[in-house]
Amino acid sequence: MRVLAIGAGGVGTSAALISARRTFFESWLVADYSFERAVHVVDRVDDPRFSAVALDASDSAAVEQVCRDHQITHVLNVVDPRFVMPIFRAALAADCDYLDTAMSLSQPHPEAPFAQTFVTLGQEQFAQTADWENRGRLALCGIGVEPGLSDVFARYAADHLFSSVSEIGVRDGANLVVAGYDFAPSFSIWTTIEECLNPPVIYERGRGWFTTEPFSQPEVFDFPGGIGPVECVNVEHEEVMLIPRWIDCDRVTFKYGLGEEFIEVLRVLHTLGLDRTDPVSVGGQQVSPRDVVAACLPDPATLGDRMSGVTCAGTQVTGLDLAGQPRAVYLYHLADNAKTMRDYGTQAVVWQTAMNPVIALELLATGQWSGVGVKGPEAFDASVYLALMRDGYGQEWELREESSASH
Repeated sequence: MRVLAIGAGGVGTSAALISARRTFFESWLVADYSFERAVHVVDRVDDPRFSAVALDASDSAAVEQVCRDHQITHVLNVVDPRFVMPIFRAALAADCDYLDTAMSLSQPHPEAPFAQTFVTLGQEQFAQTADWENRGRLALCGIGVEPGLSDVFARYAADHLFSSVSEIGVRDGANLVVAGYDFAPSFSIWTTIEECLNPPVIYERGRGWFTTEPFSQPEVFDFPGGIGPVECVNVEHEEVMLIPRWIDCDRVTFKYGLGEEFIEVLRVLHTLGLDRTDPVSVGGQQVSPRDVVAACLPDPATLGDRMSGVTCAGTQVTGLDLAGQPRAVYLYHLADNAKTMRDYGTQAVVWQTAMNPVIALELLATGQWSGVGVKGPEAFDASVYLALMRDGYGQEWELREESSASH
């Protein structure tokens, strides 16, 4: 396996550091628009299998050429989702398999954005399924932590814990604190704005996919790991688009524990138009307001030594157990920033995201996962994934029984 990992930010750095401890691949090429950033990752890893290259992720022809020049077999996309489609197309053109942690972007309905879908997350990728099948290549989409591990949890529950599934609800929360900053997101602000200010999507059997208002339907969810109760709200996320394609269930939701202060900042950015991606003229220069916001905030990859706390990614599943009795469970994984910093030198959120595509790559390398076409994590065996995550990567996952009477 020869991997091209595009992106040398927090997730790309973490993926390199995690994979360096494994033996399933022959080479790992770190690519970034900034050659210096790519080199910095390679220097940190200090492994002869790793090398660096400068690459513009928006240039499909350039991505394809790098794949051919370096005999790449698998392209790992770990940059902002705005670059999904050029990388996705290039991987297929170069006859490579492809993985990403976030899918192609959505477009709100022009007339009824808070009721109807228009272009949904991943729609552009799924539209090319036949092309990938005809070439015998696999695009494994949404294999970060959320989406990714959350989808694996859903598959595991449906296969091993339930005879029928009523609702699958992904719930994400944390108690992370960044010392010295009034506002410092622990993940890409570009991506955070995109998923939090777009109309959230909900799936219901019989109705299909529909949208609602951002930050709608708040609920207090009691997270494990010392995090405790956090108010969670609807947010646009890929799991809602992925899970119903492969898992028979009545309803799918995604809710994120953002906190009132974080929500208020996002609302202000939206009110001022600073969430826009279309360039505006500033002193004769064309700049994207959202790119300006990102440039004004600290790079999440650099915040690890100022962060403390735990982040929790998990999936709540309700339905009937194998004996036909009501059951509700929450399957989850915790990442403690102190531990990820101690073991890998990267902060918890980006490390937790990066672990999952590396596990998936190893499963593909060993043949435990295989397939063609455009697929989500739900399309594969969850048991072997969770076993490798525990035994190969030292990461325990947990299952908490919930009160089925409240669901």
